[in-house]
Amino acid sequence: MRIGELAERAGTSTRALRYYEQHGLIAARRTANGYREYDESDLRLVREIRSLLEIGFNLEDTRPFVECLRSGRASGAECPGSIEVLGRKLADLDGCIARLVAVRGVVERELAQATAEEEPA
Repeated sequence: MRIGELAERAGTSTRALRYYEQHGLIAARRTANGYREYDESDLRLVREIRSLLEIGFNLEDTRPFVECLRSGRASGAECPGSIEVLGRKLADLDGCIARLVAVRGVVERELAQATAEEEPA
């Protein structure tokens, strides 16, 4: 399939596909007339990249997942590099959640204090 079809099927843009190619995540084969040519395995890689980006991974974080799929694994999350990235992301999320819980506590206390001051004695 050509780049436009891959973009449409993967739900992305041709510009994004060229960007992924520039970063070595996908590799197009070239036809005799120079058109980029992709197959179903490329579609699977792009879908993996897109799904990871959508949940907050950065582009470089997707590399181990792509390499894992290229190695023939059923899931991009089965390889040691992917597992490492998942663990790091989980730790980052836990840190964000802890900070949000702390901020929520401050806001809750401020609100309680502000509303207590408004009530007549």
